[in-house]
Order: sequence, then structure tokens, then C-alpha cells
Amino acid sequence: MTRTTIRQRPAGPPAASVRPGPGGIGRSSSAAAERVSDDLRRGSGDFLEQRRWVAGLTSLAGFALGVVGLYQFGVLRRVPELPLPFLDADAVDASGEAYQELKTPDAALGLASAAVTLVLAGMGDRSRARATPWVPLALAAKTAVDAAGGLYLMAEQVTKHRKVCSWCTVAALAQAAALPVALPEARAALRHLARRS
Repeated sequence: MTRTTIRQRPAGPPAASVRPGPGGIGRSSSAAAERVSDDLRRGSGDFLEQRRWVAGLTSLAGFALGVVGLYQFGVLRRVPELPLPFLDADAVDASGEAYQELKTPDAALGLASAAVTLVLAGMGDRSRARATPWVPLALAAKTAVDAAGGLYLMAEQVTKHRKVCSWCTVAALAQAAALPVALPEARAALRHLARRS
């Protein structure tokens, strides 16, 4: 078992110190789950900072997509945006292409995709590049798909609408920024797999 190196400013208490007593309704815990909790919130090294960055950038993209989604569902009457000549989120996000895939708002699909990326960023403890190398490899592949998708939608906005949605731009840039952050752990997982074979 790898001992967790505590980061300088950890988030919250150690998981074991808040373990509830027996009984009650709900999920149980395990030492492995507590290790993941402590590693993600309190640990340092072993690519934990990179995983936090991927989670933060993906959450930023999710927030931006959430604003777009509220408009696409009609909860917001307008997308809040700066009055700049090259921005027109209302038109871009109301267009038919934004509802073409599965005949649903594309922001909803983007949020579902971001949720998968967050699950992959959070899955496993600090030793996952060695213990479950497929997880960091899947995260790197997923962030590559996210980045490509965001850049594709940006190109679509620029070439078809000649205007862009600022919130979509934030989401696309955050997704693109997450890819290089996910790569070092994926390379470590590949090195581990190469040594095993």
C-alpha cells in the first residue's frame, strides 16, 4: 500500500476520521474508497495535481455548457454575453445544428460527455498508472476527443455563422487545455505496460 504524501493545503479531513458508525441507510465505505478520497483531496505527487487540473478545466467547460444549456432549454431568454460584434450566442446556440444530434440540445450532450471525463479523472487512487493503466489511457483519449469536439464546434461556428458563442469558446478552450495535462500520466501508464510485457 502506498502512503499518501499530504499536499501543503489539503482539502478537508482524512476520510477515516469522518467514517460514520454502523447502521443507517446508504452506501458503505472501504479502505480503497477512503484512499481515493484522501489521494484526490489531500494527496500530492503521482499525477494528482494533473488530475485536479483536468477536473477543474472539465468543470469549467461544464459550467459554460450549463449556461448554454439553460438557454437551449428555454430557461434563459438570452445567453448573457458581452456586446461584441463577433459574439452571438443566441443565434449560434438556437440554430438547428445545435439540436441535430439525438434531436436534443448539444449543451446537454456536452455536459454528459464532461461527466464521463470527470469520472475518468477521479477514478482510482494515486497508483492507478501502475495498478489500472487503462484508466489514465482512457482519460487521455477522452480529453483528446473532448478537445477535438470543442475545436470542431468552434470551426463550425466561425465558418457557418461567422460569429461565436463566448461560453462555447470558454468550454472549447478548457477542453483543449485539459489534453496536455492528462498526457503525462498516460505516458507513465504506457511505460508501465511496456515493462510488464
